Amino acid sequence: MSWYPSVSARRVCAAVAAAASLTLMLGGCTSYDRHTAEEARNSAKKGAALAPDAVDCARTRCIALTFDAGPSEYTPRLLDTLKKEKVHATFFLLGANHVVKHPDLVRRIADEGHEVANHTWSHKILTDLDADGVREELTRTQEAVEKITSHRPTLMRPPQGRTDDRVSEVSRELGLAQIMWSATAKDYSTNDSALIEKRILDQAEGDGIILLHDIYEGTVPAVPGIIEKLKKRGFTFVTVPELLAPGVAEPGKVYKP
Repeated sequence: MSWYPSVSARRVCAAVAAAASLTLMLGGCTSYDRHTAEEARNSAKKGAALAPDAVDCARTRCIALTFDAGPSEYTPRLLDTLKKEKVHATFFLLGANHVVKHPDLVRRIADEGHEVANHTWSHKILTDLDADGVREELTRTQEAVEKITSHRPTLMRPPQGRTDDRVSEVSRELGLAQIMWSATAKDYSTNDSALIEKRILDQAEGDGIILLHDIYEGTVPAVPGIIEKLKKRGFTFVTVPELLAPGVAEPGKVYKP
């Protein structure tokens, strides 16, 4: 889930960024080296090629739809919508009380062609933890997802988008790339589906990554309108790995549009 600082906090962040000439992350004062989808595509290994039926996001106006902190009781309706619209999304799953509570939904997400990713075990702020704490938060969800799907995630999203060198190092060790976002509806603060839809439509851009949560009542009803209107604007929906292809997200790196 994302976090937005107060005016005073933003001023502090800006001052730090100016002094250090670092890229400031959307969620706070922690900074990191940012990598884009375009950079990932351009850095693809020599000879790497797209699958015959894959979308070429270097030539197509692509956008990735992502959902954090589920699955929940709202996820089946979301999956029905995505299937109807023939859209694949990336799900950053939360381990405690979500993955372990809804194994059938985790299995369905994977079986229906969506990307299954890691959003930690208990949504602790990783930058507040030591290396062992970060490792535990990520590893427990890795193992839980792998037990259900036989697939170990390669992507993760740090809670509130907070990362640092320690988090990046542990992520690299565990084979996880970090994925941020470019558009958010702040759907944790409202159940107004029309407002959620409008906020996403206002921020949508090519090579963008949309952040939503399939744990809030107002979010899933907003998804059909988001998909319909963005398709009309010429967007093609892809998973995060498809957005980067033929490049591959490198463990430990942070990707942000």
